[in-house]
Amino acid sequence: MAPLIALVVVTGLARLAGWLHAADWLDSWPHAVRIGLAVMFVLTASAHFLQPRRDSMIAMVPPRLPNPPALITLTGILELAGAVGLLIPWAAPLAASCLALMLVLMFPANVRAAREGIGIKTMPLPLRSLLQVVFVAACVLAAF
Repeated sequence: MAPLIALVVVTGLARLAGWLHAADWLDSWPHAVRIGLAVMFVLTASAHFLQPRRDSMIAMVPPRLPNPPALITLTGILELAGAVGLLIPWAAPLAASCLALMLVLMFPANVRAAREGIGIKTMPLPLRSLLQVVFVAACVLAAF
């Protein structure tokens, strides 16, 4: 739930800054969402590197994939790179699109974890699925 809270709060604050003309660039929902997503992905990336979440994420990797620790490190690095890309105006559409694709590609690990009761157990699968739709939709909005 923390990623959703980070996304909503930071996006709201960024949009408020745009409305107040504190930062005219933020007077746009796609731009404000980019800031919110950047913070959210830095938060989620931290779980790829910090215990105990790292071990829980490694357990979520489907067994048919090689070297789960390396995959978790790689996806954490990609999330951080995507967060930086969201803050660079010319790179933001590509970063947002790549992050949306990554969310879709990683979702089967969440389904497996929920069904088998392994890994990070923060919410039931239907709610997690809805949350994933929100995150992907935010990425699509940020791509504009």
